[in-house]
Amino acid sequence: MDKTLGKITKVDLRKAWKNEEYDFSAWLSEEVNLALLSEEIGIDIRLMKKEAEVGKYSLDILAEEEATGRKIVIENQLETTNHDHLGKIITYAAGYDADIIIWIFREIREEHRQAIDWLNENTNEDVAFFAVKLELWQIDNSVPAPKFQIISSPNEWAKILKQGGNKDELTDTKLKQLDFWTKLKTYAQEQKSPIKFQTPRPQHWYDVSIGFSEAHILLTVNTRDNFISCGLYVSNDKKLYTDLKDKEIFIEKELNVKLEWRDRDVASLIIDKKDGFDIQDEQNMQEYFNWLIERTLAFSKVFGKLIKEYKKY
Repeated sequence: MDKTLGKITKVDLRKAWKNEEYDFSAWLSEEVNLALLSEEIGIDIRLMKKEAEVGKYSLDILAEEEATGRKIVIENQLETTNHDHLGKIITYAAGYDADIIIWIFREIREEHRQAIDWLNENTNEDVAFFAVKLELWQIDNSVPAPKFQIISSPNEWAKILKQGGNKDELTDTKLKQLDFWTKLKTYAQEQKSPIKFQTPRPQHWYDVSIGFSEAHILLTVNTRDNFISCGLYVSNDKKLYTDLKDKEIFIEKELNVKLEWRDRDVASLIIDKKDGFDIQDEQNMQEYFNWLIERTLAFSKVFGKLIKEYKKY
């Protein structure tokens, strides 16, 4: 048996992309490449516009979080970070009222890493700054492969503790919610679940994308009424909701459950609930996780197919 192994070599970024705007930004804006960045960060990124104007400046990529529509600004720098680009990402974030700011670079200076850490620690919980290092690697003479690596990202625990101040009941609840979603994501990854869980946040809901802007899976934990739920959140598309409601009998048969159908003015919900939930019940935590994962997969399969058919017409 030939035990000869290949040699891994780091490749200069400029060999693949001569120009940040015309080469790298164009490459990154492709869906398959944004998916690589999404996987590293844990946020599903959907392209909105390349070279988006902000006054006399031009943002490399304007995007949005697929499930929530939160604005994302992405600034690329195929060199070592500098003050000019640090100022730009803040300007672009303000110009588009962005919640997620991503700075991609070859190398980061220590003072810029500290600046991103400081921004994450001193902005509210809705704003997230990511400093992401980009590398190219190849094995022997293979085609170079990109590798994104997070250097700095939000520390949700630190943010909530700091903003909680007096550690009141609300802060304690948010910490428990963040811990629950974090453990759910970790458990799903250990079980090799195909679900793409985004970065957990300290809130009672968790959005999971199913590939459509019209709807997404909504998971919730209710610590007051003691239940967890999995639902389909239909945003601003009454026609879609009506189409699904017309198929109520078929859908409930496929999911083998009686659902709650909530028609609202702005967004509608189709929900399955599990009662008897206790966020502090470590003994049954795995049971909660398994239920949420199984329901998410079932909802994705059933509703995903129906929404895909709906979009054809």
